[in-house]
Amino acid sequence: MLVLIASAGIALLVSLLATPLFIRGFARIGWGQFIRDDGPQSHHTKRGTPTMGGLIFIVAILAGYFGGKLVGQDPPTVPVLLVLLLIVGMGVVGFVDDFLKISNQRSLGLGGWAKVLGQLVVSVAFGVLAVTVPVGPSGRPVVDPVISGVRDIPWLDLAPWGALGVIVFVLWITLINVSAANAVNVTDGLDGLATGSMIISMIGYAFIAFWQFNQSCFTPGAAEEDLFRCYDVAQPLDVATLAATIAAALIGFLWWNTSPAQVFMGDVGSLALGGALAGLAVMTDTHLLLLLIAGLPIITTGSVIVQRAYFKITGGKRIFLMSPLHHHFELKGWAEITVVVRFWIIAGLCVAAGVGLFYFQWQVATP
Repeated sequence: MLVLIASAGIALLVSLLATPLFIRGFARIGWGQFIRDDGPQSHHTKRGTPTMGGLIFIVAILAGYFGGKLVGQDPPTVPVLLVLLLIVGMGVVGFVDDFLKISNQRSLGLGGWAKVLGQLVVSVAFGVLAVTVPVGPSGRPVVDPVISGVRDIPWLDLAPWGALGVIVFVLWITLINVSAANAVNVTDGLDGLATGSMIISMIGYAFIAFWQFNQSCFTPGAAEEDLFRCYDVAQPLDVATLAATIAAALIGFLWWNTSPAQVFMGDVGSLALGGALAGLAVMTDTHLLLLLIAGLPIITTGSVIVQRAYFKITGGKRIFLMSPLHHHFELKGWAEITVVVRFWIIAGLCVAAGVGLFYFQWQVATP
């Protein structure tokens, strides 16, 4: 518990205090946001605002986690190191995309397929390591090849398939990660929108992982008759520590990212946060629950898919004034801060539903 508190506290302080230094540095070297000409007119005043702020909270997350470990004299664990690898790897893909946008002064950086390829490479590497790297004295892998909802779904255990099952599972993890990364990327369109919603999601995962720690199958003295309700996941307390550390780093960043934003997270931040969501879903065996924990990004991305599909089917008609959905409400006359706060409420309701479903399953579980 000391490590969790220390890690979150360090991440908060680093993010809160270092962000102004990063902002001045970004402004000095010209890392400013490029605004789409076809976007809402109110956004053109944001042109030149320092971007790539995701670098700040990635540094804060790393400093917080490893700093907390030093304070508590506790070694890092394999599950969290893998999630950190995923966060940093996705952040590198986003950094290249952001850098090309800034260098070329246009709203497009990496080509679509190149960006997806980078995400696929990072995702597959994470998936392969997750199912092959041993953890603990038993030598079992970090995660078993079982697709999960609120917990592992027995009839979706891919282990009996042998090597084919492992391949399918890695592809499944890759789908989760690429989907989550691009969903957060689409959501990052208004000041503080993605940051605030991700804080709520990370708090949700901190609760889930901490509950799994308290109900671990390996807790000394656990009643044998309750073992069917316990959670067989690797290092849940450290996973909760990481989720709390990410939330704290984002809170410090939100101080400067809220409207009017003095810095944007850029793709380096949004893709990294998508990786964090996917990584935490994998480590807590809550793959499908991510649909609720990341409810707002899912809804926002869904609005883009629906808009494009309807546009093609009807030969040019639109359902929304503009997609993603938050721009639709801007064009309807809602103030930006109104859209952001109301969308935060939606994100909170989705996470509350996800955590509630997680707890409900534990309550009604039967052997």
